Amino acid sequence: MNAIKPRELNPRTPALHLYSRTAQRSAQVLLRQYSTSFSLACRMLDTASATHIANIYALVRLADEIVDGVAFQAGLEPRAIAACLDDLEAETERAMERGYSTNLVVHAFALTARSTSITQALTAPFFASMRADLTTGQHDARSLEDYIYGSAEVIGLMCLQVFLAMPGAVPLDAEQADQAKRAARSLGAAFQKVNFLRDLMQDSQELGRAYFPGINPAAFSEQEKQRLVAQIEQDLETARTGLPLLAPAAARAVRLAHDLFRELNRQLDKAPAKMLLRTRISVSPGRKAMIAVRVLLGRPGKTQTSHIMERRH
Repeated sequence: MNAIKPRELNPRTPALHLYSRTAQRSAQVLLRQYSTSFSLACRMLDTASATHIANIYALVRLADEIVDGVAFQAGLEPRAIAACLDDLEAETERAMERGYSTNLVVHAFALTARSTSITQALTAPFFASMRADLTTGQHDARSLEDYIYGSAEVIGLMCLQVFLAMPGAVPLDAEQADQAKRAARSLGAAFQKVNFLRDLMQDSQELGRAYFPGINPAAFSEQEKQRLVAQIEQDLETARTGLPLLAPAAARAVRLAHDLFRELNRQLDKAPAKMLLRTRISVSPGRKAMIAVRVLLGRPGKTQTSHIMERRH
């Protein structure tokens, strides 16, 4: 009996097109529900690029929710939670290879990965960091560096792949490409460190995690907080060096995300260290809107560094 050969399908085949469009809409729902900041930044992009960013965010969020409590709240034991993460990584790898998944979020991500040349060189470190959240309660300097690279910096590199493929993008030489990658990684690192500070209460008290080496969250001091705020500011400054290398729409979107997190870092700087163990700091919707208008108008904002210097003098 002759083997049945797979039928060649045009990507625009109506059924497949509808499925892919639905998958990408599901990714956009996750983006809107879980992150007003990134959702706002995506509005600065063309439709195709915004869709790709949403597809990346949705997969990241799906994995993050597995390890951050949703699976546990659903009644899964630790071994079953780890198996869910393993299954998601395996399905992601298969979808990136064949361009199809029964998981709508994974299918959407695979479309972006195949379109923008995102490979397992970026997805593997991401899943490794997610897996570390299930096994590592306290980090040392080396494990934290690896964790931040996989959980955040590679996300910046994935988004960079989208921006370099979008309309208006200018080809970069080797030196410019390296600079763009450094900036993308620094922005991801800044976002992650801001989240560590903002989520200090939940991470330490609910999830039993201590990300910063040598720091006891229960005795978190003002000096420790100021040192971390300064590290974040330095990462944000490095991230800004990549803006001139991006297409105008991408530069606006990245700057908006950058400025929103810079504002959050500013508020973390102002809040007493002990407050971070009692509440989750956030940027108000009105303040977010003001920052978005400023970016749209191309107006420079006061730097975090100048703000810190003003407070200390």
